[in-house]
Amino acid sequence: MLTALPGLRPTLLESLRHYNRALFRQDLMAGLTVGIVALPLAMAFAIASGVPPQAGIFTAVIAGFLASALGGTRLCVTGPTGAFIVIIYGIVLKYGVANLILCTFMAGVMLVIMGLLRLGQVIKFFPMPLITGFTNGIAVLIFLTQLKDFFGLPIDKMPAGFFAVIDLLRHTLPQFDPLTLAIAMATLLLILLWPKKLGKTLPGPFVALILATLTVTLFELPLATIGSKFGGIPQGLPEVHGLSFDPEHLSDLLAPAFTIALLGAIESLLCAVVADSLTGDKHDANQELIAQGIANMVVPFFGGIPATGAIARTATNISNGGQTPVAGIVHAALLLLVILIAAPLAAYIPLAALAAILIAVAIKMGDWDVRKAAQFPRQDTAVLVVTFVLTVVFDLTIAVQIGLMMAAVFFIRRMAASTSIQRLRAEHALMYERHSIAGKHVPDGCVAFRVEGALFFGAADSLEHIITEATDARVIILQLHRLVLLDTSGLLALSTLNERLQQQDRTLILCGAGNEITAMIRHAPLAEEMGERNIQPDLVTALRRAEDILTSGVVWG
Repeated sequence: MLTALPGLRPTLLESLRHYNRALFRQDLMAGLTVGIVALPLAMAFAIASGVPPQAGIFTAVIAGFLASALGGTRLCVTGPTGAFIVIIYGIVLKYGVANLILCTFMAGVMLVIMGLLRLGQVIKFFPMPLITGFTNGIAVLIFLTQLKDFFGLPIDKMPAGFFAVIDLLRHTLPQFDPLTLAIAMATLLLILLWPKKLGKTLPGPFVALILATLTVTLFELPLATIGSKFGGIPQGLPEVHGLSFDPEHLSDLLAPAFTIALLGAIESLLCAVVADSLTGDKHDANQELIAQGIANMVVPFFGGIPATGAIARTATNISNGGQTPVAGIVHAALLLLVILIAAPLAAYIPLAALAAILIAVAIKMGDWDVRKAAQFPRQDTAVLVVTFVLTVVFDLTIAVQIGLMMAAVFFIRRMAASTSIQRLRAEHALMYERHSIAGKHVPDGCVAFRVEGALFFGAADSLEHIITEATDARVIILQLHRLVLLDTSGLLALSTLNERLQQQDRTLILCGAGNEITAMIRHAPLAEEMGERNIQPDLVTALRRAEDILTSGVVWG
């Protein structure tokens, strides 16, 4: 399997070349700790997504193993995450669990294709205000969906829409159960106040879950549990199921499948970046996407849900001394042992405790420091706010689309604003001898301009004023050594400028462009239109060329 796909280079293979007992001891302890952290989260994420708790554990086992074995990072841990809850819940409500499984498989295929097409740098196209906006929005939605079990409200199933959830909560909150609220609040406070030093060896969510379960069981408190809601968790290996293709809804599933793939790619690569920052490693982004895709293609056959790199579990792995992908495999093995040995005990876990764990996840998941947003440029703040509101009120797909469009428009405006065209004058300071006008003779009838920044579709019209500013000049020089970007629109603008000058019996000379931009110009029709001698390497040769034209009157010779 490792050699079936071209360029498939799992980090595990490199790690195993120099593996020893000391490394295994560190991986074992880290993996066991991560497994303890992942157990309550996997069940909570599954329940919140509208599927049985065992679906979350099966996902953590299978996806956690595959991503660690095939991935492009040393220490990232994969499993179900909070970011998917709202998306999965909406798919389950609208299309059913069978179509959710199909969506997960389709998303896995998309992730593999992204990796094979070398699109691993996709994270660079998503600005942080956009990511912060939809992450905070998802955190708010997770918080709202957990209030039913947190307060013990008499609600059978939460609706998917934001306004429908708010309206339902407004009518049912007065009917909360004091006992359920007390257990949930105690669990939440224990998680939030659990000392960080103890958390490295004994995770707060796991301790809170155990204490809440013991309290409800020993005192026989009448609270909803996994057993009363789902009949417990089946003991043993998951059964293999085929995919149920629904031709009627197949086209409708493309959008949610792409949303899962896109979010999975973003979160996995963000997780890898965080791991690199903590360890000094460098991940293989394309390999990681392929591994995440394979994991999401396999888990549906075992009743699993979408999975991606989990930042909190990855950070736990690193802080507890994990050294190689074996730690992630150990974490998956521990969860498998829980399914095989201790599954019946899960029936006693109160839903209120799982709701408290998810609310704690939502609180920690978001970036709620308003002072940071105040330090952003206004345009970035607008992207963050709009993405946040659209994620909460509508859905993640619309939020990302509009947020990306806004970010792109603002970026184009900033790039265009940074583009300037200045007339070179003798009094300008000497910076680089080849490119400075200082100390050089500009012949009568010649004017030189410097183009700075990017000459692209958002700034192509900046060349228009040159003709009117240099009405008396027979030769116009454009110095391009500070031009950082030239696109097709920029080339067409230069071509239009040259054509208009030629119609007025005037000549355009380009000089000083970098290697890439010079290559673009010489391979475009512009080079033939201008003539090779009117494209010069620096200002000195451009001025010499201008003097030749002015004295001889020969433009093409």
